[in-house]
Amino acid sequence: QVQLVESGGGLVQPGESLSLSCVASGNIFSLNDMGWYRQAPGKERELVARITSSRRTNYAASVKGRFTISRDNAKNTMYLQMNSLKPEDTAVYYCNADISSISYYRTTTRNYWGEGTRVAVSS
Repeated sequence: QVQLVESGGGLVQPGESLSLSCVASGNIFSLNDMGWYRQAPGKERELVARITSSRRTNYAASVKGRFTISRDNAKNTMYLQMNSLKPEDTAVYYCNADISSISYYRTTTRNYWGEGTRVAVSS
């Protein structure tokens, strides 16, 4: 069994910063591509940023230059540094990862989601 747990959300004012973390635990053979997604009230879930196992990154246009995604494979952890936050960044932020596990001598890769952490940007 694999779990993804996000932390670091909260309420901040416009222009301030927050740092999110996502820790993977359980039967992990390898962490592959990982990403952050967000869902604002009344809207569909959208990609914020993704990072590959080789640390190649891509960002949504709306956050490029303000957010930075990173990962520490030794700690099975992914981060999202969010600077210059805007009210439109308000959403629940979800961690997503492709994780390979070994079971009965076989390697299987599945996509996992965390339960989300809430970010609110308001004055």
